[in-house]
Amino acid sequence: MKKYFFTGVAVIIILAISLIIYGAWLNYSDTKQIAKHMEERTISVPVAKVAMRNISPKIEIETIRFTSDNMADAVALTEGRIVNWLVKKNDKVTKDQVLISMTNEQIPLKIQQAMSQVSQEEAILAQSYASYQRQLQLLKDNATSQEKFGEAEANYFASQEKLKAAQAQLAQYQVQNSWLKVKTPIDGEVLIIYQHVGSNVQAGTPVALIGDFDKLKFSLNFTNSCAEDLKIGDTATLTFNEGAAIEKAYGTEYGAGNQGRKQKIHATLKELTPDLSQKADIRRSVWEVDNAARILEPMTYTKVVMEFGIIDNVLTVPLSAMVDIDYNKVFVVDEDGVIHLRKVVTDAKDDAYAEIVSGLSAGETVVTGNFEGLKDGMKVRVIEQEESIDGNR
Repeated sequence: MKKYFFTGVAVIIILAISLIIYGAWLNYSDTKQIAKHMEERTISVPVAKVAMRNISPKIEIETIRFTSDNMADAVALTEGRIVNWLVKKNDKVTKDQVLISMTNEQIPLKIQQAMSQVSQEEAILAQSYASYQRQLQLLKDNATSQEKFGEAEANYFASQEKLKAAQAQLAQYQVQNSWLKVKTPIDGEVLIIYQHVGSNVQAGTPVALIGDFDKLKFSLNFTNSCAEDLKIGDTATLTFNEGAAIEKAYGTEYGAGNQGRKQKIHATLKELTPDLSQKADIRRSVWEVDNAARILEPMTYTKVVMEFGIIDNVLTVPLSAMVDIDYNKVFVVDEDGVIHLRKVVTDAKDDAYAEIVSGLSAGETVVTGNFEGLKDGMKVRVIEQEESIDGNR
């Protein structure tokens, strides 16, 4: 009986050990299979080709300051009290047009006194001239001395100078009187009225700001690689944020036919410094804007998109291929389906593509879209993306 008992126990122990060993083997085998499957697992990724394409570069400018070459203060040239404004704010004016009239009670009195002085000096001059002529005739007849003739001649010349001085003083007061009418220094529009009727102003006091905003300018700095694509006369289109069309620092009127924020603002390149013939890392560009619609004013605007003309046939990749926000890394897929993280140098960009300066060659394949889970050296399965005839997906 004991023999069967121990035999049964032995069988049970052997079976238990066998089960443990088999379980361990299965666990090892499953783990190995899982690891093998993980190693062989591939992620499907969309890809695109590095190719020559036409692009319309765009840049977003955080802040842009517009200026006008045609802004000037109308200044009072003499002291006076404003008695009348002949124009209103936003009125169009032309150079030398009278803006205001002033009064100064002292100036008419000074003019009267100067006129009286001129009359006196003219009478004195007439007397001295008559005396001079008489002495001259007597001298010819040897009826007077040289000393008396010299005295008469000196008095005559002195009277001439005194009359000239009196006339100059009168002219000065008459000019001051003309200054009581303040004129605009340039063609333009009345932007700001500084002084009002009844105000007493001193010589040199600005009374109004005049400006012409039909043409505005702004400047941008470019790296040399970007500037090399530019030439004088190039044009670009500016797009402003929604609030830009209603921002008015000077309260100017809008031009006829304006389209508000939908208005296309065109800029023309006027200057590039230093010239491209000279070596430089940074170049300053000056652009002129046609502001006939009077949408803009000389002020700072934010978030302005500047779109340049089409650049023909440059090496590009889709923007969706850029791994980082600095646009200098992409995943390149080799012929075995393995991805490699590569640094690149980009330049011009539009809504869809970035120009490649270095780091890639035409025909290479890059990953586009979501990069989550991708690592350098990982094997992937590519999904080709079709492009339209114009090169856009």
